[in-house]
Amino acid sequence: MTSARRVAVIGAGPAGLAAGKALRDAGVEAVLYERGDRPGGLWVRGSGLSPAYASLHLNTSKGRTEFADFPMPRHWPDYPSADMIARYLADYAERFGVTPHIRFNSTVVSVERDGTGGPWTVAAESGETGRYDAVVVANGHNWDPRWPDPAPPGEFAGEQMHAHAYRDPGIFRGRRVLVVGMGNSAMDIAVDASHVARGPVLLSARRGVHIVPKYLFGRPSDATGGALAALPWRIRQRVAETMLRLAVGRPQDYGLPAPAGGLFQNHPTISDTILHRLTHGEVAARPGIERLDGDRVVFAGGAADPVDLIVWATGYRVSIPFLPRGLVGGDPERLPLYKRVFHLDDPSLAFVGLMQSTGAALPVVEAQAKLAAAYFSGAYALPPPAEQRRAVARALRAATARWGDRRPVMRVDFDEYVAELPREAKAGRARLARGSGRTFASAHREETTA
Repeated sequence: MTSARRVAVIGAGPAGLAAGKALRDAGVEAVLYERGDRPGGLWVRGSGLSPAYASLHLNTSKGRTEFADFPMPRHWPDYPSADMIARYLADYAERFGVTPHIRFNSTVVSVERDGTGGPWTVAAESGETGRYDAVVVANGHNWDPRWPDPAPPGEFAGEQMHAHAYRDPGIFRGRRVLVVGMGNSAMDIAVDASHVARGPVLLSARRGVHIVPKYLFGRPSDATGGALAALPWRIRQRVAETMLRLAVGRPQDYGLPAPAGGLFQNHPTISDTILHRLTHGEVAARPGIERLDGDRVVFAGGAADPVDLIVWATGYRVSIPFLPRGLVGGDPERLPLYKRVFHLDDPSLAFVGLMQSTGAALPVVEAQAKLAAAYFSGAYALPPPAEQRRAVARALRAATARWGDRRPVMRVDFDEYVAELPREAKAGRARLARGSGRTFASAHREETTA
C-alpha cells in the first residue's frame, strides 16, 4: 500500500473541512464524522452544540483569517459575524465537494487500531462502524468547559454559568452580574451585560492581559502585527507594545491588572468596546475572588459586592474522549506531535487544529491539513522517528522559553508556523526523492512486520 486509500476525519468544523478538502485534492477518500447537523462546527449558532453568542464576531481580521484557497468576499466587513463565518464554512464545504462526504449527527465514541499495523476502526454513537487506513482528529478544543479548579471557597446564593452557555444578554437584564476572566469571550459578555444589567458589570481576574483594539492607526490591528512578521518575536514584541501604549495606554490605566507576560507571549484580548465601557463606569474591574459569601462575592483585599449571577469565562479543557488513553497520554494538552500534526508513535494518526495560535486558526489548520494529506497520499516523507523527536524537543524548549508553562506543547507563532509548514512539505518531498524519509507505505510495512 503506497498511500492511504480511505481516511476518517473526526469533526466538520474549520479543521475537519480543511482536512476533507486537502485529502480530496490529494486523491484520498475522506469520510468526515460530525456530531452536528451542519458543517461549520462551533461557528454554527442554534445548532444546540455551539457556544457562539449573538454578538460574536471574528477577533482576527478577515484578511488574516480566511483560507488561502477560499478568500472571503471583498465587500464583507473586516470583522465578520459568527453567522457570516458559518455561511462561509458551509460555502467552502460545498465549493470543494466536501459536504457529500460528511456524516452528520454522528458522534464518534471510539477510534481504535486493529492490531499492529491493522486498519483503524471508527465507531459512532449510533452503532455504525467504519474501517480506515488513517485517521485525522479535528474535533476542536473549545467545547468542553473548564470550571475553576479548585472552586472559590464558600457558598453562593445566586446563579452560576459558564460562558459556554451564554447566547444573548437577556439573561442579564436587571441582575447584578460578575464576569470572571480576561479572554475575548469574557470581554464580549461583560460588554453585552453592561447594557442591561443592574449597576456596573463586575469584571474579575487574577492575571491581566494585553488588550488590543481591533484597529490600530486606521488598519486592523493584526494586519499591523503581520507587517512585523519578518522580525524576531522579541523585537516584534517591543515594537508592538510601544505602538499599543501610544494608541490606548496600559491595562492598569483602566483599573485592570497588569499583563502577566509580554505581548505575543500570552494571548491578547481583542476588543474595541471593553475599554469604552470601563471608562464610562458601565463595567468595573475587580481583582481575583477570595471567597463566596451568600449573595456577595469577596475579592482579594477584602472588598465585597452583591452579585446575582456569576459567569465563569474560564476557558476550555482539551478533550479527545474517543482515543485510547495510551495514544493520548494523561493530558491531551501535552501530547507531542511532529509539526503539531503527526503522532510520534503512529503517523497514520494525525491531528489538525490541536494547537494554540497567536493569530487566526483557519490558515493554520489549512496548512496542517495540506501536510497531513501529502503524507497520506504518498507525496511527502517524514523524517526518521528519532529526528522527529529531536525536533519536537527543540520546539518545546523554545515554546517554554517564550510562553512558560501555559500550554507550551500546543503553542505556535501564527506567522512563523504558517510559513514553516510549506517549507516542511518541500523538505518532505526532497526526503521522498532521496528515499531517506518515512513514507506512509514504509511506516505501514514497519508496523505490519513488527
